[in-house]
Amino acid sequence: MKNLLISVFLSTISASSAYLVSDSIARADDWGCEVILCLSNPGGATQYAPCRPPIHRLWRELARGHAFPTCSSVGFRASRPRYEPYYCNEGFRLTTRTNDRGNEASCISMTPQTVSKSECYYGEAGGVPSSRWYRASGQRQCRRYVTRRPNVRSKPHFFDVTIDGIGRQRVWY
Repeated sequence: MKNLLISVFLSTISASSAYLVSDSIARADDWGCEVILCLSNPGGATQYAPCRPPIHRLWRELARGHAFPTCSSVGFRASRPRYEPYYCNEGFRLTTRTNDRGNEASCISMTPQTVSKSECYYGEAGGVPSSRWYRASGQRQCRRYVTRRPNVRSKPHFFDVTIDGIGRQRVWY
């Protein structure tokens, strides 16, 4: 079934590319339709070679601040390009705080994590506990919310595309 979907996708791209090239009058939305067709691929927008040029052009245009291309043949919506340079591993959430050096991002565990006994102490902020002793399986464990540095994305820009009849997809560039 997957091979059938791939061959249908590739033949659709080839047919649309042949149509776009053979048409003697270039339409303004040809590139936009190629972009939407490539973005609708479940395997990723650049999985197949015919999609790489239009998608790379899309990334260049968006990076320059240009609008998302249009395609009058398909119902779709695209969000404005956004920027998110950091991400956290599973089980952590991204937080930012402002200090005298500017904004600082960090990842905080969503549940308390077991840490070494030497880390069980009271925080400096008015005696609010930052760590706690818990009893698990008859043993005492020191647990606290762990903070880590966030991961840096190789492609920090993104936009969300909703294609009627297909669904929503986040595209990173």
